[in-house]
Amino acid sequence: MTNQDVVSPAPSAPARPPVMADVARAAGVSHQTVSRVLNGFQWVAEPTRLRVMEAVERLGYRRNMAARALASNRTNVIGVVVVNPNLFGPSGALLGIEQAAREAGYWVSVASLARVDAAHMTAAVDHFRDQGVDGTVVIAPNQLALDASAAAVGSSPAVMLTASASDAHPFPSVDIDHEAGARLAVGHLIGLGHQRIAHFAGPRVEFHAQCREQGWRVMLKRHGLKPGPLLRGSWEPDAGYQLARALVDRPGERPTAVFVANDLAAIGALRGFAEAGWRVPEDISVVGFDDVPGVGQLRPPLSTVRQDLSELGRQAFGLLLGVIGGQAEPGHLALPPQLVVRDSSGPAPAAS
Repeated sequence: MTNQDVVSPAPSAPARPPVMADVARAAGVSHQTVSRVLNGFQWVAEPTRLRVMEAVERLGYRRNMAARALASNRTNVIGVVVVNPNLFGPSGALLGIEQAAREAGYWVSVASLARVDAAHMTAAVDHFRDQGVDGTVVIAPNQLALDASAAAVGSSPAVMLTASASDAHPFPSVDIDHEAGARLAVGHLIGLGHQRIAHFAGPRVEFHAQCREQGWRVMLKRHGLKPGPLLRGSWEPDAGYQLARALVDRPGERPTAVFVANDLAAIGALRGFAEAGWRVPEDISVVGFDDVPGVGQLRPPLSTVRQDLSELGRQAFGLLLGVIGGQAEPGHLALPPQLVVRDSSGPAPAAS
């Protein structure tokens, strides 16, 4: 062969991307077991699941979602409509839904609505339909959002994350038991000897505000105590501040404790009482609701009611999977909250 006789090597075939059978062979399991792991089924043994996922990572296996959707008529994508996404409850529930969905091999498409009307809700749900989502979770804080979402969703798979336990809509629903949480807060104050317990309520149209106010009323009635005073505001710290100053200036018998409808408003209330010279908890005890990050570092640390928003999101996603699979019935699931006692609540001051 001369220097001019150069033989080019035959082009090598492009590397074939790994398929599910390759993963099964590498992990020493069946094709069906790999499918179960990748689709989030819970009854696969943990060592087997870990072995499959290690093989997936080592081989760089990626599912062909378009082909899978055509074969199964599923996209493994769900839609979530979030009203008031800047608030602690909706944002925390959304994170819980997303985490549960990812663990089950689903993706989440989110539509955030700052305000609710039929047109905006319909546009959000129609957008999900265009994406071919398998189902929808609607975080509905009030009756307008609930009615608009129920009309927009129609007969497609859906779950309502809402405190309303009404049978007026055909969808399964889930939320924290906010009335039970309020009963815990007020019962705690009554147990400390308080008989004059005020309430700083949230917006009248919000289900959470309605439930928390109802829990306050129920506990006072149960113990033969007169309700009041009740002052109504918003969920914001400034509202709590303004209500605290209004309570300080209010004529008549002075309360010894206040149950505030949420922690942000309670933060404002602490400042309002401090500026007026009311000591917490020596002069007035304060209990909030939510257990937002940081309230344990206030001065004094805030007693509150904790809602497990991560579990709430998981339950909402689990209900939706049941609806998609035709296994869920209409009904309402209420998750228990937890009382967190800190230094902002103390024994009722002695009568002067």
